[in-house]
Amino acid sequence: MTALKLNHVNKAFGSLQAVKDLSLEVEEGAIHGLLGPNGAGKTTTIRMILQIIIQDSGAIDLFGKPMTTAMLDHIGYLPEERGLYRKMKVSEELQFLGELKGLSAREAKKKSLDWLERFDMTGVMAKKVEELSKGNQQKIQFIATIMHQPRLMILDEPFSGLDPLNAELMKNTIIEMRDAGCCIIFSTHLMEQAERLCSAICVINQGRCVLQGELAQVKKSFRKQNVLLAFEGGNGFLQELDFIESVNDCGHYLEVRLNDMEKTQELAQRVLQKARLKRFEVVEPSLHEIFIETVKKQN
Repeated sequence: MTALKLNHVNKAFGSLQAVKDLSLEVEEGAIHGLLGPNGAGKTTTIRMILQIIIQDSGAIDLFGKPMTTAMLDHIGYLPEERGLYRKMKVSEELQFLGELKGLSAREAKKKSLDWLERFDMTGVMAKKVEELSKGNQQKIQFIATIMHQPRLMILDEPFSGLDPLNAELMKNTIIEMRDAGCCIIFSTHLMEQAERLCSAICVINQGRCVLQGELAQVKKSFRKQNVLLAFEGGNGFLQELDFIESVNDCGHYLEVRLNDMEKTQELAQRVLQKARLKRFEVVEPSLHEIFIETVKKQN
């Protein structure tokens, strides 16, 4: 079932057309990447979904009905910038924010305590938000986003400031909510994160959608493939091969793009003639590579 639908949405600020004819559908139980360079229109799109600003034209539907402010209790929003009251104690803040989302005082207190225990944060309950590290502030903000069990979550750079252990904990929670049917919009500049989590993407550039669809189909339609190479010896001989389009030195291996994928066997033979081969792997293009190439074409 389609949870969120944007249909030919437009928004201008004076002469600046921030969002141009944007259409997007996000399914329940899916993580949908909203990607784009700085100034592409992602934040404006998110603010229109949240009714902070209203689109000039087009329609936004949530769960089959026109979006209204009355439906905001079904949404959890984690902004990129900290949106917490810094002088409040953690326990008081979470209870307050939970009540704003429609929970009773008792429900908000219980749910906030449950989540603090899960994130190993009960020790900071009596502290003011400003006394916490950036990573712990991010965890508190995430708890405030999810404690009312939203049906739609909008996450803008959710892993900002987190160490690997806490990032893994948050990732697992996001996946758990997806599996429970929550619709998730994930906005990030880190394509590796989007590639691991998202089943579908929408890339916005200059206010327009320039690429969207199921991630697997996007990669398939891109058609270009790379070869990951690792071998002992110099790689200067690769520059002599006319079927090699580019070579990207990734440190422990080389990422080689061919202009003719029928030449993979010839490449392997050439490497074996010149060096001791340790790795030879044909891989799909990464989302990072697809993103850069797609955006560059539009600029």
